[in-house]
Order: sequence, then structure tokens, then C-alpha cells
Amino acid sequence: MNVVDKARVKPAAKLLSGNNACALGAVAAGCRFFAGYPITPSSEIAERLVTLLPQAGGVFIQMEDEISAMAAVVGASMGGAKAMTATSGPGFSLKQENIGYAAGAEIPCVIVNVMRGGPSTGMPTRPSQADVMQTRFGSHGDYPMIVLAPASVREIYSETIRAFDLAETCRTPVILLYDQVIAQSSETVALEPPTTPRAERKWATGPREEFKPFAAGPDGIPAMAKPGAGYRVHTTGLTHSETGFPSQDPETVNRNLGRLFSKLERHREQIESWEAVQCDDADVVIVAIGISSRAARRAVEICRASGVRAGLFRPITLWPFPEAALCAATKNARAVLVPELSIGQLRLEVERLLGRDKVEGLHQFSGEPITPAQIAARATALASEA
Repeated sequence: MNVVDKARVKPAAKLLSGNNACALGAVAAGCRFFAGYPITPSSEIAERLVTLLPQAGGVFIQMEDEISAMAAVVGASMGGAKAMTATSGPGFSLKQENIGYAAGAEIPCVIVNVMRGGPSTGMPTRPSQADVMQTRFGSHGDYPMIVLAPASVREIYSETIRAFDLAETCRTPVILLYDQVIAQSSETVALEPPTTPRAERKWATGPREEFKPFAAGPDGIPAMAKPGAGYRVHTTGLTHSETGFPSQDPETVNRNLGRLFSKLERHREQIESWEAVQCDDADVVIVAIGISSRAARRAVEICRASGVRAGLFRPITLWPFPEAALCAATKNARAVLVPELSIGQLRLEVERLLGRDKVEGLHQFSGEPITPAQIAARATALASEA
């Protein structure tokens, strides 16, 4: 077999869990540093990377807690590495201050949050979808955030790769959010290696004496100084000017925070991703993520078989929310149903966009997933009521 023939051979199908696919996607994306602390149900990511990263020339560190793990990831990224951590609810809460620091200082990194039942220690081995708002507003202050919500083993792999690309391109933390069922379910998949070059961060060039670490061009993304390249950098969590040094001058703060808030909007076309299934003629559109979207997909089939026109809208990019796409997918619908494993966090965002009169939630927080039959029954009732 020649080299051309080898290149055309498709990868063998393998039985993989979602967490294992995440680890493989991270290495394929160029991740070479992981710092974390074991926590159910994300621990398999660390368990896999402790072997994979050294083989790829990377570094794995088990830290003493989740706070230090996030700090180590920020430091590794500032040192030039593509860096990641993984955790679940209680650990994600502990990481919030350093996630806010990474957002404010524009440090690219990837944080995986595998959702489990809460609050507090909650139900470590049961699924939840109650971290939706925490991923967007978990740290204090105003800051932008990219959150991706895969719903299958294959998609965890591809969205992990995309998370690193977006982090490097937009110079920002990116959160990968999925629930315990998706994390620990196993599926037979053939994972295609990336076919396009991986995104690399913008490194500083030009005269060193003119470099300002937070001065940005039309794309809103400042260049970072590569360690050892001779560019002077000051990084702080305080509000700062383009030089990186602290400033409370109102004009300077408005200018720099305004750029920080708007930079994701400038790249929304690249960031946004969603799936719409049979929404064009749907009387009822179901909006769901994670394992609830898997049940909703089957519920759409059940409804259609019984003559009820149902559709599914699934935000893959959860934040920034694909607002225009949701409005387009639901423009002909008479009702919108949001099934989720929480008291209604995703529903709140859908209501903000579509109005409370049109939207109904189907909430479950017992630690058991919502079944297709439950979703289909409620969608059928809404169709008859509308």
C-alpha cells in the first residue's frame, strides 16, 4: 500500500465514551497541558490524558484542588501552551474566580464542565443541566464567554477541537458543557482526524518598543507576546489600558472593556453553531441540549408518526446564544417546548427571545433523564392547545 492509499484509509470504528472522546479531541487539537483534580463524572478525561499527553510531548499535572488547577492552566497558556482543565459542578464553582481572570486578561484556554446533580455535592453520578447560567455568569463582573454544548460522543470530539480553535482565535476561555449521560455513554464511532490546520494564536510581531499587549486591530483580538521573544508584558486582573497596566480612567476603561465585550460579536459567524430538525412546518418546536436533545429527537419522530408536526432546535453553541437561528426556526411554530434537567435555565433564555406566552418548560431534576415519551406527550398536548 503506497502513501496515497494509506491517506485514504478511513479510521477504524471504536467503542468510546464521551469523556474519552474529549481527551482524544484535546490531543488532536494540540493541547499539551492539563491540570486538574479528580471529580465524578469528569475523571475519565484526566485518566485518559495522564497517558496521552506525555506520549504527545505534553504535561499532565494533578493539582491539590480545582482552584489551583485553573490557575495552572492560566499560567501554562500564558507560557505559550494550549491548555485545558476538566471538572464537574462543585469544582466548576471553585474555578470561577480564575475563569473570570482568564476572561478579563484574555487568556486562551478550555474548561470542560461535566454537569451532575446539585446543588452543593448533590448527586455525583446522576445527570443535570443546571449549570447553563453558571457557565455564562458564574464569575463576577461583565465578561464575554463561549460555551459549546455537544450531544454525542462524536460531537464531543469535534467540539473539543473547535473549542481550542476558538480559544486561540478569539483569545478567550472556552467552556465545553455536557451532562453525565453524554459523558459516560459509549458509542461506536470512527473519529476522523482534523483535515484543516489547527488555529494558532496571534503572536506579537514588529518593534518591541512599540508593543502594547492589549492593543487590538479591526478584529478586536490583541496579539500575545511569545515567552522569550523580548516583548514587555504586564498582565493584571485589574481594569487596564492597552499597555496592560492598571487604569481607572473612565475613557480608557470604556474603550478596553468595550472591546472585550464586543470581540465575540465580531466573530459570531465563526462561533455560532446549531441544529434545526424539521422546524420549517412545525407547530411545536422543541429546544434542548445534551441528553434531553437526544430524547427530543426521538420525540419528534414519535410526534410526526402520530400526525403532530414537531421539530427540534438544538443550540450547539450555547453562549453566545444563536438568537437569530432560534427565531428563524420558531417563526412558524405556535408553541415552543423546552425540556431540561433543571428548573428552567435554558427556558429563561428562550423566553427572553420569544416571549413567555409562546414557551413552556418541561423540567426534571430528580437525577433521571427526561424520556422521549414524556416530551412527545407534552408536545402533542401543546399542539392540540395551540
